Amino acid sequence: MTPDQVQSQVQSSVSASSRFLPASDIKDVATLRADYEKLRIAHELSQRLSIDAELDTLLQKIVDEAFQLIRADRAVILLVDPETDDFVPRYVRQKRDEEIRLSRSILDEVRLKKRAVLSSDAMVDERFKAAKSIIMQGIRSTMCVPLLYNDKLLGAMHMDSMLATGAFNERDLLLFSGIATQAAVAIENNLLAQKIEHEASKRAQFQRLLSPNLVDQIVSGQLTLNQGGSRREVTMLFADIRGFTGMSERHPPEEMVATLNEYFEVMVDVLFRHGGTLDKYVGDEIIGLFGAPVELPDAPLRSARCALDMMRALEEFNRLRADQGREKINIGIGVNTGLCIAGAIGSSRTLQYTVIGDAVNIAARLCSLAKPGEIIISESTLQLSGPHVIVEPRQTVKVRGRTEPLKIYAVQGIRDTAPPASRS
Repeated sequence: MTPDQVQSQVQSSVSASSRFLPASDIKDVATLRADYEKLRIAHELSQRLSIDAELDTLLQKIVDEAFQLIRADRAVILLVDPETDDFVPRYVRQKRDEEIRLSRSILDEVRLKKRAVLSSDAMVDERFKAAKSIIMQGIRSTMCVPLLYNDKLLGAMHMDSMLATGAFNERDLLLFSGIATQAAVAIENNLLAQKIEHEASKRAQFQRLLSPNLVDQIVSGQLTLNQGGSRREVTMLFADIRGFTGMSERHPPEEMVATLNEYFEVMVDVLFRHGGTLDKYVGDEIIGLFGAPVELPDAPLRSARCALDMMRALEEFNRLRADQGREKINIGIGVNTGLCIAGAIGSSRTLQYTVIGDAVNIAARLCSLAKPGEIIISESTLQLSGPHVIVEPRQTVKVRGRTEPLKIYAVQGIRDTAPPASRS
């Protein structure tokens, strides 16, 4: 793109609002046939553009089809860069292998005023007398039209001729503008399809880890995830099936796999209802997070509510299993709150969002201490939950790496004075 010495060269742009003459006003059969042929090709163009999936392929086809419709030496299609709001060339077609220089003044006219520019003989056109990019290349005729979709500027298309004087007329400009309109629709549909595909892939990835309402906020851009490691306060919930090894010895592997899948379905649904994040499955153990990757000011209280709801959901789950003559499941839950490093961890090929740190190890330790049907929480979780959680003290426990015994509590319920549960 070459800056020109004057800006007056494109002040008298040709409007593309003129129309083809009605059939009753056309006396020349040759003109009628020529116009019909152009309209036929334009219609076929609109049919072909709607089936391309790749943007680069679509842009190439737009230019190639325009070449069949309008006789020109060169053509360029440009798209708007969303970061700079400027035109960026995306596909070029020419009859001779040479550098193409586009007039910045012409492009600015198209970009800023969204107007089509036509010169039937650029070499003698007073508007282009000082335009180096045109003079140096011997351009005689040129057209440049905006790619508009509902007044949204997507880019521009440029065609020029170096051989013929008066190669383009107003009907060519009208036809070229029509091609640009069809191209803009195809480009916008392509960009929209890519966006939907990206969001669907992103949604599918997050739906395995986060509650549906959080997924909606992340996909829409209301929330962002920090994929780098960051130090933050997180509440970890560990839920483990008691006696699972013995169950596995009593039942076929296929039955145990089905049992785990059914059990995980119930537990994860409860976790998501309380705004928790699924960290991972470790055998028959579920690890849930509150406060990562999305901060939750009431994470400790949410975790206590979630653990109680898990126990209630398990009771219903076991009633259904009993009706089917199947063995019931017992679980123990441990919850702890503390500072962790949260982020995407793994190899260059596989990354998983998780948390690491001493607080995580304590949560796992509390889970191992919980008896069947018991919810054990740490003192930090209890204090941060406020006066809302009903607990019974349990005997302090020694934890590796700590000199002082750890105070732990068994959750009995939530007081009626507690604020209502939030589902976000």
